[in-house]
Amino acid sequence: MRAPLRSPPGPGAGGDRQLLYLLAECVPFAVALLVLLIELTPAHVLYTGPLLVATPALAAVTMGPKGTLAAAGVAVVVSAITATHNNAWGGQQVYTNFLALFLVSVASFMTSSAARTRQENELNQLRRIAVAAQEVLLRPVPARLGPVRAASMYMAAEQGAQIGGDLYDAVQTRYGIRMIVGDVRGKGLPAVRAAAVVLGAFREAVHYEEDLVEVINHCGAALRRDAVIAGTRGGEDALREAFVTALVAQMSDGPAIEVINRGHPPPLLLSDGTVRPLMPTTPLPPLGLEEFISGPPGQLDSYPFTPGDRLLLHTDGVIEARDRDNAFFDLPAAMAAMGDHSRRAFLEGLRQALLGHTQGCLVDDVAVILVDRIASEDEAEAPY
Repeated sequence: MRAPLRSPPGPGAGGDRQLLYLLAECVPFAVALLVLLIELTPAHVLYTGPLLVATPALAAVTMGPKGTLAAAGVAVVVSAITATHNNAWGGQQVYTNFLALFLVSVASFMTSSAARTRQENELNQLRRIAVAAQEVLLRPVPARLGPVRAASMYMAAEQGAQIGGDLYDAVQTRYGIRMIVGDVRGKGLPAVRAAAVVLGAFREAVHYEEDLVEVINHCGAALRRDAVIAGTRGGEDALREAFVTALVAQMSDGPAIEVINRGHPPPLLLSDGTVRPLMPTTPLPPLGLEEFISGPPGQLDSYPFTPGDRLLLHTDGVIEARDRDNAFFDLPAAMAAMGDHSRRAFLEGLRQALLGHTQGCLVDDVAVILVDRIASEDEAEAPY
């Protein structure tokens, strides 16, 4: 389940670009207003015909077909007003200006329509590629995994995006059910690349590494190797810039869950109506920052996870979502309130709650895995 959302432009580079686009769209109408002021004042001795003829062409650059027609219509109205004001009807120059305006408007509209069609085709192709990448990189977790039932949700913050810097997966292995959730530092294609590297290493290591610590160490080593290869300013600089917060969990037939946390928000456990975070006993740095580990390379923590319990693995895009008053989203309260919901209903409720809290403007990606522990593997499947 995923829902691409629109990010607020903010005061940064994105906000500056949006302001420039807005100013560019105003240029054709500003030109028409300038012509009107010139023609209705003593400055009408200036020849303004070429300025009006240029307005549809200017609109075609930034505003698309509808904007081009609007600019052409404004230019025609201004031309008629100025011709009437200056008693110029019947003169050859007036009709020449109208003919030039008509020809430029038609050409601009056709050019703008062709460009818009081409852009839509390219965007549709990119969306199809993104969907394919989503299915490969962030495929939904299986609904049934041995002694647990699971579901996943991904929400990309970037407008039109299908994938981003968050990652998750759940795999059934001979060692038990193994899951990962992580968050890559940064955004864009470099973040997607790092997420793919970590997920690829996880999917490989879970099947042959018996020690869960070695699984996450394998992910960290793969990330560091890729950072060295991809670094444009040298390997060491790339190593310092690439890191991923990650959490790996393992569940077997016993009533417990084992977790190793590398700088990631702790998962939430709902048991007997109470929600509590599974805090690590020893904080560890994210993947890619192994040089800051002073003691053992990793520590495995074990927590009770009995039939009827519900586990929520998530990225910080959930708990750091803010409303207009800058208040964070209360995930534990939301989980407790929907504790009796089916997995599908819970994830849909969480999605709606996040949209309502942020007014539909997430600033970070969201990845979630929801896991229910059942009494036995042969238990009848509960409603999804």
